[in-house]
Amino acid sequence: QVQLVESGGGSVQVGGSLKLSCAASGATFSTYCMGWFRQAPGKEREGVAASSRGGSFTYYADSVKGVFTISRDIPKNTLYLEMNSLKPEDTGIYYCAADQTICRFLEQSWREVRRYNYWGQGTQVTVSS
Repeated sequence: QVQLVESGGGSVQVGGSLKLSCAASGATFSTYCMGWFRQAPGKEREGVAASSRGGSFTYYADSVKGVFTISRDIPKNTLYLEMNSLKPEDTGIYYCAADQTICRFLEQSWREVRRYNYWGQGTQVTVSS
């Protein structure tokens, strides 16, 4: 089983940047497909971005394309989410998630919360104007 711990959240002003990290342990990092999700108050958790095992294939929600970048450092067992040009609607708790089975149909299913078996505890991102 893989354990996930997010960090890097905080409070920024509109237009600012943050880089989130998700440290993985307890399993071979490169065998998991990974995703970033977020949940705003009163809303459902939504997929933000996902990465294939090796990081060659990445997927993004339309709302973050071109401003967020997902990447992974396999030797460091760490997943990243670099967020630029932040907006108030980006506010929420950001979670990283991992799963092995989803790798078989990542492109079609990466947004589906139920497909991921392993989750971190989340890190808060607040964007204020």
